[in-house]
Amino acid sequence: MQKIIFVVDNTEANLFMANEMLKSEYTVTTMPSASVMFTLLKTERPDLILMDIEMPEMDGFEALKLLKENAIYADIPVILVTGIIDAVSQVRGFELGAADFLTKPFSEPLLLNRIKTYLNISELIKERTSKLKERTIELQNLQNNIVYVVADMIENRDKETGGHIERTTKYIKILIDSMIARGVYIRELNKMDLETLCSSSRLHDVGKSVIPDAVLNKPGKLTNEEFEIMKTHAIEGERIIDRIIARTGSNIELLNYAKLFAGSHHERWDGKGYPRGLDRMNIPIQGRMMAIVDVYDALISERPYKKPFTSEEAAKIIMDSTGEMFDPLIAETFFEIRDQFDAVEKRS
Repeated sequence: MQKIIFVVDNTEANLFMANEMLKSEYTVTTMPSASVMFTLLKTERPDLILMDIEMPEMDGFEALKLLKENAIYADIPVILVTGIIDAVSQVRGFELGAADFLTKPFSEPLLLNRIKTYLNISELIKERTSKLKERTIELQNLQNNIVYVVADMIENRDKETGGHIERTTKYIKILIDSMIARGVYIRELNKMDLETLCSSSRLHDVGKSVIPDAVLNKPGKLTNEEFEIMKTHAIEGERIIDRIIARTGSNIELLNYAKLFAGSHHERWDGKGYPRGLDRMNIPIQGRMMAIVDVYDALISERPYKKPFTSEEAAKIIMDSTGEMFDPLIAETFFEIRDQFDAVEKRS
């Protein structure tokens, strides 16, 4: 299949000449202005754009800037054409993302050679980008599966929290989606890879792996001494993830997010939580979100020392503790979509 070349020039003679030189090897579409080009781009995607700099209304530099600012068109190579190339124009063009420059009048062999070169480069970039995306997806799947297995091993040790990790992961996703829809901490969340953020939440209790079975699986309420031991799982979770980072030399987002979930999900809005007694916005957003999700799931779950609360009762307890235990904005979002949490619990 022939490659598509857009030729943009306000002079008919130049358009005719370019078409004659290129039509035997490429599908050529000529147009008299950049505005016409942008209209055609809505329905047709070229493999390369050959564009004159000196045009009325919108010159080649302006058009190039708009092309490169749009993610849809940014990877299309653009060769700028001009009568005289000076150093200032070259610097400006390359800074804006031009692939190359050609001076008019140009010879057919030179034009064909330049176009072939940049089409080959573009094809190579696309091929390598595609392979990189495939590799990235493979690595993400590997990370997610490792996280899933580790989280499952931890949960299998804790006899009382069956399904807790999967439910809280689903709750976190619902909560994040709802926060974004309502504009709650949207600037902070928009900076994050949300899929990775949700996946990393599975490791919030990774520190329980070092808690003795006698404490972790005690069939009753913990003593004060035992509770102090249980509380260490937050710091131990951070240490475990820090060791992974140190051993692998990897500073990936998944581990950084997981560390924040593990270390801060028992902090309280009023500063009376653990392990560090952080308060308000000093608590990472991971901890502020997981605090609500974790408590909700604990409330609706049956324990040897308590019956499960209904979702309505759990939601009321959380709202009554807003401003003390929980971030008011996140708690308000939770309350508005509590029926979605209830639906997850009923399906589990």
